[in-house]
Amino acid sequence: MTIKGASGPADTPPPLAADQAVPSRSSTASWINRWFERHWLFTFNTAWGVFVLLPWLAPIFMILGLTFPGRVVYFIYNFFCHQLPERSWFLFGPQFSYTQTQIAEAWGVPLAAISNELVRRQFVGTPELGWKVAWSDRMVAMYTSIFIFGLIYAVLRKRGLRLKGISWWVFLLLILPMAIDGTTHLINDALRLDFRQTNQWAVILTNNALPASFYAGDMFGSLNSVLRIVTGILFGFGVVAFLWPLMDNEFSPKKQ
Repeated sequence: MTIKGASGPADTPPPLAADQAVPSRSSTASWINRWFERHWLFTFNTAWGVFVLLPWLAPIFMILGLTFPGRVVYFIYNFFCHQLPERSWFLFGPQFSYTQTQIAEAWGVPLAAISNELVRRQFVGTPELGWKVAWSDRMVAMYTSIFIFGLIYAVLRKRGLRLKGISWWVFLLLILPMAIDGTTHLINDALRLDFRQTNQWAVILTNNALPASFYAGDMFGSLNSVLRIVTGILFGFGVVAFLWPLMDNEFSPKKQ
């Protein structure tokens, strides 16, 4: 006669421990953290490259008749820029930039009707004039220069050159010109003045040595245009030269 043992799951394996039953979330987070430490510069440069290239797609969409995606890009980037057409660049037209008078004529309205910046910024172009890049020349200079200097930093880093960041006071000196230029434009526009339209101060400083068209207005190649581009590039260089070494030191894997 066979005697059966006590009933029960005698040969059932013991339950897994909690950390064996479910993959550890902390290990996944650690893997992501280690990956980002190794690739933070590539990740940032890639994301920033998409950010600075998208505004150029807006006029491409418009010329191709893809109005909806073009308008979406203009809408998204209006949160980053005033998008004033006289301070923006146009593609697929006879000129790279236009005066307010030319914009009013193309829009079919009197010049006085677009005196408000909130109205004027809505102009994105026409088939005859071309289509506006989705942000102004200053934003192009600022953000694109950050991208370009970021790529240069990555190339130098890849070759084993770890650059020392500039001091905070040099950083301030590099961004100060744009702060002055932008603030004077803001005051000029808000108070409906014209000292940044005529730039008589520059005429006096240079003894009127340059053509009158250089001093007045916002057309590409004018004094205002040059100042916005140059100060934007200085800003971009300052940001990369000051912040990238700090981020490199913070994010890069620490040697044990």
